Amino acid sequence: MDIIREAPRETPVVADVDVCVVGGSCTGVFAAVAAARLGAKVALIEANGFFGGVATASLVSVWHSTKDIKGEQQVIGGLTTEVVDRLAKRDAVRFAGTASQYFVLNTEELKIELDLLVAEAKVRPFLHTLFVTPAAENGRLAAAIIEDKTGRRAIRAKQFVDATGDADLVARLGLPVYKRDDVQPPTTCVILRGLRAIGNQHKGFNVHSAIFDPKYPQALKKGFAWGSAVPGGNDEYMLAGTRMFGANCADADELTQAELEGRRQVRAICDILRENFMGGKGNPLLTLPAKIGIRETRHARCLHTLTQDELLSGQRFPDAIGYGTYPVDIHSARGAGVTFRRLEKAPYYQIPYSSLVPKGATNLLVAGRCLDADEGAFGAVRVMVNCNQTGQAAGVAAWLALDSARPVAEIDAAKLREALAKQGAIVL
Repeated sequence: MDIIREAPRETPVVADVDVCVVGGSCTGVFAAVAAARLGAKVALIEANGFFGGVATASLVSVWHSTKDIKGEQQVIGGLTTEVVDRLAKRDAVRFAGTASQYFVLNTEELKIELDLLVAEAKVRPFLHTLFVTPAAENGRLAAAIIEDKTGRRAIRAKQFVDATGDADLVARLGLPVYKRDDVQPPTTCVILRGLRAIGNQHKGFNVHSAIFDPKYPQALKKGFAWGSAVPGGNDEYMLAGTRMFGANCADADELTQAELEGRRQVRAICDILRENFMGGKGNPLLTLPAKIGIRETRHARCLHTLTQDELLSGQRFPDAIGYGTYPVDIHSARGAGVTFRRLEKAPYYQIPYSSLVPKGATNLLVAGRCLDADEGAFGAVRVMVNCNQTGQAAGVAAWLALDSARPVAEIDAAKLREALAKQGAIVL
């Protein structure tokens, strides 16, 4: 490979904090806020100009049920329900479903609410900022090197949380990571307008089936589509129906091609609607996402790999930090649809703290979809209400590791669960 040698450089330290969170999705925001509320000085790095990750940049507006599968017992609380309650005060969330209620969010209002959470907790935000590489001193992670409009800088910290989704910090530090041969494909969501009007004119119209109908030349490769009306909207609908099969979005070139292919497929959807249901006039396209919605890339190899059998049987863990009921949901990497497996033996499942602790780490945790889980378990725990809980837990755990002067693998699980409960999280 042709190379260019860069001259050695000295990188100025722009912040010296207790906890540095890399990645400003809801997961990352919750990690930062949880640590800050315990008294930590926290920095939060985000590549976009706003927080929220998939929920905002990728337009994925649904948070799944916070109750058990019977819709009776609350199993998710903490910052997830706090944000839902805050959005409700602005008429920016719609409560849907029956007993196992889920939430449809106004993603633009969510951006602002996350800004407020960060500001209120006195977290130092770094927006439009790229994480470049870790810096180690005496065998310990010491700083995150960043690039932003000001240039190349460093954030020194005592504890770190990798909320990149792709285990970027873990991988670049040289700790073990893995990627499945067939990762779940990403999706480019889109907000369309006028679907209700189309339905009024064309009896039996269903956008979820129309986009895959082979009688249309632009039909997408068979996959799975879902969506939801935009809260507070008139006739706007968020549709998730595209698939970029075989794309590993932890690779820069593949991510680029996936972004381009996603928008091509959105155009194909719009052409199907325009040419076959709108008389060749008008345009159903309203909003494209800032970023593709990624389901899976790399995973950190952690102290425990959560398995599908553990999840479906409701296995209890002494270090449980999260709970959920969302089913195993594996989107085929080859276009054969989706595999669902639902809880049958327990009213909810648990996520252990040990699945957030990278092997070999002393002051680094992961949160969100780069946690350690097999294909089946990951198909369930990857959704946002579950990732949110791992974020809050990682933030609390980072503070406890700092406060107790222990490596992240050796903190007291009982104290972690107690601290989470004090922050409003459900601990069962």
